[in-house]
Amino acid sequence: MSIFIMCCNRYDNAVSSTRRSVKMRLKDKVAIVTGGANGIGEATVKEMVREGASVLIADLNEEKGIKLAEELNNVIFLKTNVALEEDVKDMIRKIEHTFGRLDVLFNGAGLNIMEKTDRIRVDNVKRVIDVNIIGAILTSKCALELFKKMGSGSIINTASIWGHIGEVKNLAYTASKAGLINMTKTLALEYAKYNIRVNSVSPGFIDTSFVDQDEEVIKRHLESKIPLARLGKTEEVAKLVTFLASDEASYITGADFKIDGGYLAK
Repeated sequence: MSIFIMCCNRYDNAVSSTRRSVKMRLKDKVAIVTGGANGIGEATVKEMVREGASVLIADLNEEKGIKLAEELNNVIFLKTNVALEEDVKDMIRKIEHTFGRLDVLFNGAGLNIMEKTDRIRVDNVKRVIDVNIIGAILTSKCALELFKKMGSGSIINTASIWGHIGEVKNLAYTASKAGLINMTKTLALEYAKYNIRVNSVSPGFIDTSFVDQDEEVIKRHLESKIPLARLGKTEEVAKLVTFLASDEASYITGADFKIDGGYLAK
């Protein structure tokens, strides 16, 4: 019996040692996740925390943002409209005051308003562009100042498969996401000399709250168009974003990563 116990103890010690030796991808790093209270943003906050990061959630949804921050360690929430420069400046001041640094910016905030082009309302176009383009420009502009002080940084923008192809009744959104992809390349070229990496992810049909509201028949229709025959998970996008934020992706910049179950491969 004593021999068995000794062997078990050795096994337990070996397992514990292995667990301790696993390096967290974002250990001691600090990240901002805009649109972090819902969907892909929420999943990314959770994944980054699991990988050792401290995170500021920037979102307009105060109730969900505060609740998520209270559930996780080393997470704070700040109600933020990314389309307002003063809100974004407050966000940067908050992260610097609280954590003293910034390593990662994930631009996850987004807005989509679908309308037929011949009936499109200009104010709705402006709302989409304000969040998807102006918001990403403002957050990047302000974060870059802090990144340059630190000598490094990583920005990940949320584009879409609709930034690569067209979609009916979706002019403003497709235009904004295509713009984000090219904005990513421009920022990557401009700030590579400061060791600041800029990449984007292009999700396809992801099973978020927006998709959950559709009828089951619509969901099955979407799945029939995807080579992997299912919707993506928010956690799968979050893992990709976290990889791009980590030092494991240190030689990747100016790239867009499609995560769409093969949809665009057809």
